[in-house]
Amino acid sequence: MNIEKLYEMQRGLDQYIEKGHNLKGADLFSQKVLALLVEVGELANETRCFKFWSKRGPSERRIILEEFVDGVHFILSLGILTRLTETVPAVEGYAATETEQFLRVMEAVHVFQQKKTKESYQSLMNRYFTLGDMLGFSAEEVEQAYIAKNEVNYQRQQSGY
Repeated sequence: MNIEKLYEMQRGLDQYIEKGHNLKGADLFSQKVLALLVEVGELANETRCFKFWSKRGPSERRIILEEFVDGVHFILSLGILTRLTETVPAVEGYAATETEQFLRVMEAVHVFQQKKTKESYQSLMNRYFTLGDMLGFSAEEVEQAYIAKNEVNYQRQQSGY
């Protein structure tokens, strides 16, 4: 995965959105943290890994991948905002279950919200990409899905989304 390319693409999208919504110079950190948490929740909802009360299985793989890259967008955006773009994701030890890995990701989001350090951002990125690995997504798949979704996000902005 060419993470530098993804940061560059995200930087362009962020600037496009900020310009289009007159947000130049606005502090969007809290909104982006909340957006990331919402995206993590939407991803969990599509995997259905925590829905012990339901017999219905997970959504289609392509839907789960699209939800995963929505989270990647906000993680990269937070890295850009905090000037931590030299951070490269690494897969670390898996939690025992997908549910536990989701909780690890959410915990890392909260720690990063409080500390905004290189270490806390690295942990967030690692835990999120470890979740992606647990879900069966290769780095190449994530990169291609990110590129495709980035284009969709531009189209949405152009159409008044």
